[in-house]
Amino acid sequence: MVDKFLKFLVYEKRFSRHTSLAYQKDLNQFFSFIKAEFQIHTEQSVVHIHLRAWVVSLLEAQLNPISVNRKIACLKSYFKFLNARGLLVKNPTSRIRPLKTEKKLPSFLRLSEMIQLLDHIDYENSFSGRRDQLAIELLYASGIRLSELINLKESDVNHYDGTLKVLGKRNKERLVPVNEFLIKMIKSFIIDYKQTAAGESKTYLLLTDKKKQMYPMFVYRLVQKYLGQITTLKKRSPHVLRHTFATHMLDKGAELNAVKDLLGHTSLAATQVYTHNSMEKLKKTFDQAHPKA
Repeated sequence: MVDKFLKFLVYEKRFSRHTSLAYQKDLNQFFSFIKAEFQIHTEQSVVHIHLRAWVVSLLEAQLNPISVNRKIACLKSYFKFLNARGLLVKNPTSRIRPLKTEKKLPSFLRLSEMIQLLDHIDYENSFSGRRDQLAIELLYASGIRLSELINLKESDVNHYDGTLKVLGKRNKERLVPVNEFLIKMIKSFIIDYKQTAAGESKTYLLLTDKKKQMYPMFVYRLVQKYLGQITTLKKRSPHVLRHTFATHMLDKGAELNAVKDLLGHTSLAATQVYTHNSMEKLKKTFDQAHPKA
């Protein structure tokens, strides 16, 4: 039934291949555990105590609560899938609750750091240098995810409307507006590529040095290279630029719902994490200006 569940995730729930593989790994790990510890071989024999024992074993192995919660969510989805199809009389995960986790605020760059990154870094005057600069500009100017950047095609750029057609999580498309400067930068990059690549056509907007589609670790290294020059932040991932986009938008007065749509969030709760910094600024202004503060 695991195979059917994984197909359900990909074809009906529209989960990515990466997420599907993570679920498969979690399920295999769970069933290997209960087989070894309790000689359980079928889903119908699983009860609450088996799930509790697995969670305890994960914590004893010092797995962080966030990762444990992801595994719990995987099991809940799987047994709910079986229950909905009449393959289980009772769902054994109904009494399992997620672990409490410490809420971490997203890391982001200060505006002065972004100005340094965009305007004062010396990018090489080459295909690689221009690609790196465009990748940084795209991540900050649009707030798109790493996977969305990698899969961005030349045909997704509307030069007349100033928008990007982005394929987000679960294959949901959205239009993201970008500024005129970025559109001109994209157009110039495409023209330069066609001139230097002897007329070679390409599907994806940004490519590796070997002219192949970019992959996650390539973008991670690219971003870390440049963020390392302008910030002391420990976290220097592409997602930091997405966090920075959202934080700066809210700081400049953008509505929360608008930022939610730009980021491609399905829930407003996912966007509200970015209001922390804006609220701190409001509190500071209040303390400085209010006569009774």
